[in-house]
Amino acid sequence: MKVNQITEIIIGCAIEVHKQLGPGLLESAYEECLFYELKNHGLDVKKQHALPLVYKEIKLDAGYRIDLLIENKVIVEIKSVDAIVGIHKAQLMTYMKLAKIKVGLLMNFNVIRLKDGMVRWII
Repeated sequence: MKVNQITEIIIGCAIEVHKQLGPGLLESAYEECLFYELKNHGLDVKKQHALPLVYKEIKLDAGYRIDLLIENKVIVEIKSVDAIVGIHKAQLMTYMKLAKIKVGLLMNFNVIRLKDGMVRWII
């Protein structure tokens, strides 16, 4: 499956979750529900995927975790905040770099319309 097809499914599933739950819940609730929807669509999804930090010749288990890794091609970082700010985008870009994943979605579920809380990033 191509990345654009995968992101289309992810966004559709996220919209369904947001439609059902609305804004105002914890990130973990949205993550669990989106995980459920994506699995039901037949996608390979890893939740809270460990992401080690490699610095030169050392590998550090610094406790970084990708919220959702879909088909080993797309990272989804879930937020439930007043607004997406620069540090949220930087976190997604860093995770993408460390995991060598080219496409990421940053989703803030704490909005009235989910499309207003989504950022798609390609490196």
